Amino acid sequence: MALTHFDAEGNAHMVDVSDKAVTSRLATAEARVLMAPETLALVTEGRATKGDVLGVARLAGIMAAKRTAELIPLCHPLPITRVAVDLIADAALPGVRIEATVKTTGQTGVEMEALTAASVAALTVYDMLKAAERGMRIDGLRVILKDGGKSGRYEAK
Repeated sequence: MALTHFDAEGNAHMVDVSDKAVTSRLATAEARVLMAPETLALVTEGRATKGDVLGVARLAGIMAAKRTAELIPLCHPLPITRVAVDLIADAALPGVRIEATVKTTGQTGVEMEALTAASVAALTVYDMLKAAERGMRIDGLRVILKDGGKSGRYEAK
């Protein structure tokens, strides 16, 4: 499989998508922030000193999706039509599960936007709770759903 972000000489370049069809595209990414049960209790009981951890992380994820092209050098700026970031406190982890879904109608997919939203939401959870626990771990960042475009649908197993 050829990598599309490199030209014939091996130089990085932005992919020309001008000949691609404009289609409806969607991507969902997930991540987890693992923490001690005591730290999670700060979130679920509303006792975090910095405030509403999940609400602030949701907004951070949405804002990050909209700025992906500024952060990832070869991403195209896209007309995003929807960003949804869901954060769920999960005692079974223990920690916070994050799922970010991004939609557009355009010539290239939104996987990077979904990954950026999930990762920045996770980083925000960490930032808001680091005074309580520095040993939290962010893991599981991955695309779980991609739909639209020439390559069609992908669902993680």
